[in-house]
This record gives sequence, C-alpha cells and structure tokens, in this order.
Amino acid sequence: MRIDLHTHSTASDGTDTPAELVRNAAAAGLDVVALTDHDGVGGHAEAIAALPAGLTLVTGAELSCRLPGPGGFSVHMLAYLFDPLEPDLARERDLVRDDRVPRARAMVTKLNELGVPVTWERVAQIAGDGAVGRPHVASAMVELGVVRSVSDAFTSEWLSGDGRAFVEKHELDPFDAIRLVKAAGGVTVLAHPFALKRGNCVPESAIAELTSAGLDGIEVDHMDHDAPTRARLRGLAADLSLLTTGSSDYHGSRKTCSLGEFTTDPEIYGEITRRATGAFPVPGAGG
Repeated sequence: MRIDLHTHSTASDGTDTPAELVRNAAAAGLDVVALTDHDGVGGHAEAIAALPAGLTLVTGAELSCRLPGPGGFSVHMLAYLFDPLEPDLARERDLVRDDRVPRARAMVTKLNELGVPVTWERVAQIAGDGAVGRPHVASAMVELGVVRSVSDAFTSEWLSGDGRAFVEKHELDPFDAIRLVKAAGGVTVLAHPFALKRGNCVPESAIAELTSAGLDGIEVDHMDHDAPTRARLRGLAADLSLLTTGSSDYHGSRKTCSLGEFTTDPEIYGEITRRATGAFPVPGAGG
C-alpha cells in the first residue's frame, strides 16, 4: 500500500481542487490519501464525491498552533478522522480561519511599505474560496518577480516567522488542540517538527510534553527533513513511543513536491485508524 497522509487543496492553499487532488492521487498510484487543508474541512465533501475506486480518503486538517510561553512559535498539528461537527473543535477552527483575512491584508500592507506593489485584490483572487494564507501572498510576489518561487518568499527577508512582512495570526495552543481533537475522536500527529528550512524546529522537550498530553505521532519523512534529521526523529519517536508518518505535504503546483513523494507505513496507518473514533476512512466508489 502507498499512503500519503498530508495534502492540500484549493480549500486552503493548494492549487488542485479537492476533486482534482483525489483523481491525481489515484493516478500517482496511491492507495490512501489524507486531505488535510489548513484549519478547515471544506474540501472533504467534494473529495468524497469524486473519490475514484481503489483510493481511500482519510479526512483531516492541519491545525495552526503556537507553543505557549516566551519564545513560543508556530507549529502545525495534523488531525485525522475527527468528528467535523464536534462544536468545540469547530469553533476553534473558525476562529483561526476568520483571522486569516485581516492577517493577509496586514502582510500586504507591510510589503507595500517595503516597496513591493502586491495588492490585496490579487492575493484574494489567488486564494479564491480557499483559506487565505502566506502561500497566496507569496504567489503574488512570484508573479511580480520579487522572488523566484513560493519557497523563496519564506525567508527572514519576507514572510518567515522572523520576516520583515510577517504578521502573527490567531493560533491554537497545541495542548488544547490535542485535547480538542481527542474529544472529537481524532488522532494527532505533529507536522514537520524539525523543518529548519521554515525556521521552526520544535524543541525535543516540547515534543515530550505534547506526548504526555496525548500526542499520537510525528511526521518524520517529509521534504523539509534531510536524512540525518529523519534518523534523529525516528530515534526520538522510539524513545517516546510515538507513531511515525511520511507524507508529501502536496500543494499542487505551488510547491515542488509530488503526491506520494514520501509515504506512511501501512502498519502505522492501521494504528491511526484503530485509534480514531470520530470518523472512518472513506473507500472510493468510482465517483
């Protein structure tokens, strides 16, 4: 089985519609794909309706979180197979999504002050119906020739966490995120925890604390983790008895990674599905 547990569609900041994503996943030879758009579940229904025979969909989301305390920084929590109607988790997702528009507008203002003629109208057009975020701002910068690629915008010069045009947004406490996802019957996996390219490397002590709070796993095999980093994470996961996943973090044409570039072991996938009680994987019926 080939299993990719981290992808994005136009419901957040990917370039494939949910229907296109599942069709492309099947064409890429995947058996299981998770749709984990940022802080929302708006793409699930379309993906399920279009799901090809032979492909199973895992419903999920990538939750925006921030470690508490001095020096805290953003971390991303993958949540799988939770009940999307559970009210407390749904309310927190809405708070995060509602803050995205004023945040993106503020980033555009900062870029304008830095001499970059990005417009909010163009950023909103690029985002479409998706949850607007930094990749949409970065795409507008690419169009203007300010940076060569979306990834090049995520530096201290521009949009990274210490960047000149960075603006903070409402984010969940990751300990609260674990509690809320668990209460909704879901499973939690810390996304790309040692992604140094993004300027974020979650301290091992924080991962241990999150594990004590109920974290199920960590994403190990990811494009932003080199081989030594993956080995270090596997050792940490073994020490903490955490599940280890692999995935593409696919965003369509917005990033260079391809579907199935990294995958999850079938036994790990089986354990994730066994732990989940809020929802079940959806087998394709040839939609």
